[in-house]
Amino acid sequence: MSTTKKIAGAALAAALGVTTLSACGGGDAKDKSAGASDAPKSKTVTLVSHDSFNVTEAVLKEFEQQSGYTVKVLKSGDAGAALNQEILTKGSPRGDVFFGVDNTLLSRALDNGVFTPYQAKGLDTVKPEFVLDKQHRVTPVDSGDICVNYDKAYFAEKKIAPPQTLDDLVKPEYKNLLVTENAATSSPGLGFLLASVGKYGEEGWKDYWSKLKANGVEVVDGWEQAYNERFSGSAGGKKAKGDRPLVVSYASSPPVEVLYGEPQPAEAPTGVATGTCFRQVEFAGLLKGAKNEEGGKALIDFLVSKKFQEDMPLQMFVNPVVKDAKLPDLFTKHGVVVDKPENVAPEAIAKNREQWVKTWSSLVVK
Repeated sequence: MSTTKKIAGAALAAALGVTTLSACGGGDAKDKSAGASDAPKSKTVTLVSHDSFNVTEAVLKEFEQQSGYTVKVLKSGDAGAALNQEILTKGSPRGDVFFGVDNTLLSRALDNGVFTPYQAKGLDTVKPEFVLDKQHRVTPVDSGDICVNYDKAYFAEKKIAPPQTLDDLVKPEYKNLLVTENAATSSPGLGFLLASVGKYGEEGWKDYWSKLKANGVEVVDGWEQAYNERFSGSAGGKKAKGDRPLVVSYASSPPVEVLYGEPQPAEAPTGVATGTCFRQVEFAGLLKGAKNEEGGKALIDFLVSKKFQEDMPLQMFVNPVVKDAKLPDLFTKHGVVVDKPENVAPEAIAKNREQWVKTWSSLVVK
């Protein structure tokens, strides 16, 4: 949703014109804890995030009214870039909570010690497979599948079957059609690299990318540029006269094109190549050195609440992680279910990510 992720990704709704969020509200709560005076505590809690964080105003207002905190959202580019800034400011963070670190970048965040452990209220409602950090330095918030999307109209006009698998993308009929994000700067780009590692293994993935490069893959810095400028199938890409009918995005991207279509189409104009996917999980964490630690904890609790989890799919186009959250009809009708996404074990990502990205860069970018 990096977006994460997307999805995200999940960066999809923001890229299509949803307004940047900076909410106001809250009350005049005072710190009445033992040993404290009646000095006012901070009423503002700051969420640092990638660009795709979004929430319905009414849902956020309800949290603010119940908690007494005002939420400020500081959007900081793609997930990789946002995390880099937090690592550089470790101990003196720009906010209280960071949202958007995903399983592709998780070990980097944890190894750099940017988070303070906190076990969220409501963590017991989260599906166990998403709880990847047993020390609770981060809390799972959403999941999504990074996949190649295709422009249905392009392939219908050319009378070419759209690709469905990673193997398909290196075939001659798809030469010069794919745009992807830089694996060094973008979480979807890194997720797509990891899909190839999961599919072809330590030796095979390098040969695969050599073939993709020979087949004309285009690499751009981040998701918004790839999806909203270069991809011919998105609303933004059409306006920008994008000429790439294949893009690395999310399995939940098609519902965005329906929701924001003018007029709203009966079917999504984009499709998903379900044999190209990598599963992404996004997390939130309490930043070490946060000025408003209590407010940060309350905000993390809110992110795993049923209210936020059910609001999230049509705001960030990602899947909830809590067990009883329901998906909206539009999301289920126009999205796809990826039964067998590629996966790479978190410990393998932690051990090899930096070298994989370095090797990928030398093969594809330089």
